[in-house]
Amino acid sequence: MNKHNAELRLSGVDSMDGISDVETNKPFMRPIPSRTAPAKAATSSAGEKMTNETVVNSMDNTVSFSALSKQLLRGLPHFHKSLKGLLLLATVTNPDKKCSVGLRLEKLAAKYPTKTAILFEEKSYTYSEFNRIVNRYAHYLQSLGVVNGDSVAIMVENRPETLFTAFAAIKLGAVAAMINTTQRDSVLLHSLNVVKPKVLMIGEECLEQVENVLDQLPSEMTQQMVYVADAGDRVCPTSFIDLEVESKTCSTENLACTQEILLSQPCFYIFTSGTTGMPKASIMSHMRWYKAMYGIGMASMKLRQDDIFYVSLPFYHNNALTVSLSSVFSAGATIAIGRKFSVTRFWDDIRHYKATCFSYIGELLRYLMNTEPKSNDQDHNIRIIIGNGLRPDIWTKFKSRFGIDHIDEFYGASECSVIFTNIWNLDNTAGFLPLPFDVVQYDIEKDEPVRDANGFLKPVAKGEVGLLIVKVTDKAPFDGYTDKSANQKKVLRDVFEKGDLYYNSGDLVLKQGFKHIAFVDRLGDTFRWKGENVATTEVEAMINQHPEIKQSVVYGVSIPNTDGAAGMAALTLHDEVGKLDLPSFTKLLQEKLASYSVPIFLRIQTEHDITGTFKYCKGKLKKEAFSLDMVSEPLYFLPPKSDCYKLLDDSELSKITSGEYSF
Repeated sequence: MNKHNAELRLSGVDSMDGISDVETNKPFMRPIPSRTAPAKAATSSAGEKMTNETVVNSMDNTVSFSALSKQLLRGLPHFHKSLKGLLLLATVTNPDKKCSVGLRLEKLAAKYPTKTAILFEEKSYTYSEFNRIVNRYAHYLQSLGVVNGDSVAIMVENRPETLFTAFAAIKLGAVAAMINTTQRDSVLLHSLNVVKPKVLMIGEECLEQVENVLDQLPSEMTQQMVYVADAGDRVCPTSFIDLEVESKTCSTENLACTQEILLSQPCFYIFTSGTTGMPKASIMSHMRWYKAMYGIGMASMKLRQDDIFYVSLPFYHNNALTVSLSSVFSAGATIAIGRKFSVTRFWDDIRHYKATCFSYIGELLRYLMNTEPKSNDQDHNIRIIIGNGLRPDIWTKFKSRFGIDHIDEFYGASECSVIFTNIWNLDNTAGFLPLPFDVVQYDIEKDEPVRDANGFLKPVAKGEVGLLIVKVTDKAPFDGYTDKSANQKKVLRDVFEKGDLYYNSGDLVLKQGFKHIAFVDRLGDTFRWKGENVATTEVEAMINQHPEIKQSVVYGVSIPNTDGAAGMAALTLHDEVGKLDLPSFTKLLQEKLASYSVPIFLRIQTEHDITGTFKYCKGKLKKEAFSLDMVSEPLYFLPPKSDCYKLLDDSELSKITSGEYSF
């Protein structure tokens, strides 16, 4: 476990590297077994319903007219704020309008020059200071030749400089490519090559990761590497440019080019695993960022200027960079930045900053719930929290214990410009979407939507589970990825009529009624663990580098009392190798993969089952998981804080299922 995760060792809590929404901002709560009659669900090709463990209880989680009416009446005193946000949201329709995220900062700096914009540790910056620093950095980037349409890589951990450098790039019309600070080796190389940055802006804390791959980067990418100082423990390397030193004399005035940026232009690249393969760079446009500002910050959260929004999720994900920051900008409020999420410091930080709201993912709230109750659990000013992935089993418990009135759960995807949000403050819902969408029947075994005799998809009824699809329109465009070939896999054509186009979410959801949904499960090869998407092909490629491995198949499995899916790898060994060298194998994975990508379980097989089209039978592997009753082959697991896999037996399995081991 790296040094930054040491503070997470409370009540058995282990590391939580890069905790966030997930790149896709999609909820990843594991569905709970139904306590009464299960919801009707997506079917297998044999017509069988999904098991209780993959559905949400329709009796508990559909939206009733009475519950919705009650919340609408309760929210009437603040409805004018929601109405204003929705009306402004409706105006963000012209992609050719000259309007941008950087321009929003300039307007806030002019309107609220002395208002505190950023709090970080013992530092604070007003909106005027925020804007002037961004301008100084932007003028310097301009001197390096950065122009409209270029890409600038930002690899800096959570601190004000992350926002300063990102906004400097987007004020020039460039795209800030937000590099996941946990990436390394081949994954980091891939991400940088995808966005082809003209300038690399690397935080002092990330230098080692970048230096390890410098000799493998194209020469043109290493010509302009900018060092962004942190604590100053490291001297700026000779191959880097010291940002503070070189930008010191640059102008702090607004740039004329910022006035010319269009809403349709991209402002950020946010990396996501997608459904398979290496990370993809999803495109966040200025228009989508503005929609989040009005739709979430103003209409749903109803943020005020005196609000202080605490963010400990990483800015390389949309949960922090788009949802949280745009909400702050909706009201000219204050953002308080946490460098990393810490269980032990979380509520102390909330009280220190006098925060009134914070962003979350499901695991974050579960970690907080796993701490011992304290007499001051409700000694804070939090009135609303926003995030995704909160499981129904702790939803009301969390609200009650910590005295939180409004949990604004949302559902969205980095590549699609719609967001469900819990605007009416209902329990156990991923929210409401006024735009056209539907939930359709899905064949789990065939891994495709069910079509009727006419070739069209079949909607499910209220209380049933199916595939979420969202209609692609001018108001809800599909921005997709930088990789155009990947875009085709995310759209469905001729859905309900010839010529229509829908975004394929790749997620199973419960149709709750009144245009609300609840998340159920994910499709495809990507699974969520520790708040991150894990692409199985990426992990398989790294495992296969070990000389004793012939082939590997990676998939996600559920562990009792945990969120997400833990990684499991089924391995076949070369014929001449009778036993896997576990210490060297573990070392390879822990050195080359991010901590959340390292599989928790191993299964040694003599051969892999494949289909007639040479696809691995992951369904069977997932079903058997790490059950000693169902698997006769050797099983191993990686205990928390361990540097080597060990044999899984009945005694160790009991510790896992009882929660004695905390993953």
